[in-house]
Amino acid sequence: MRLTELRIAGFGGQGVIMCASVIGRAASIVENGYATMTQNFGPEARGGACSAQLVLSPTPVLYPYVVQPDLMVLMSQEAYVKFAGDIKPGGTLIVERDLVRVQELNVPDVKVFAIPATRIAEDLGRKMVQNIVMTGFFGAISGLLERESLCKAVEDSVPPAFAELNRKAFNAGYEYGMKHLETGALELGEEDPVSVSE
Repeated sequence: MRLTELRIAGFGGQGVIMCASVIGRAASIVENGYATMTQNFGPEARGGACSAQLVLSPTPVLYPYVVQPDLMVLMSQEAYVKFAGDIKPGGTLIVERDLVRVQELNVPDVKVFAIPATRIAEDLGRKMVQNIVMTGFFGAISGLLERESLCKAVEDSVPPAFAELNRKAFNAGYEYGMKHLETGALELGEEDPVSVSE
């Protein structure tokens, strides 16, 4: 693990905070590193803006707030419009393919990766696990944390009755990410070459 600033954003009900919490748990508890998390909610319980910021580090975190994210996971168009321009030059942008239309950014060398996380979750029978699909995709694309560490953090974060479903969701996202790495990052405005059915 290297020092990394990460922002995850979407709307309430997408499991943004859970996604961030799983990544932070994997980094700090499973891999014995360090992580800080801050979060913001809109006034609505569901449907409002929601974001979480993580700082991951192999050494104690001296400043817990994200200044310029190395990585972003954006799950809604509103989140994209609000946050995408803050990414660090050369950073990695991960988006929900069906909910985010990637537009031109005034930031050089940003790598964009997209996944239809909601559709994949629906194919597994529960839309609510889209955040875990996204967590798996993040794990594959970023390479920051071990696959097993993230999977254990997922299992430790959900009720036992839902552990198997969440494992499947995580693995589906991770495998989709590995295929995506083979095809490379998208150009802005380009269609995702990886098929959900593959």
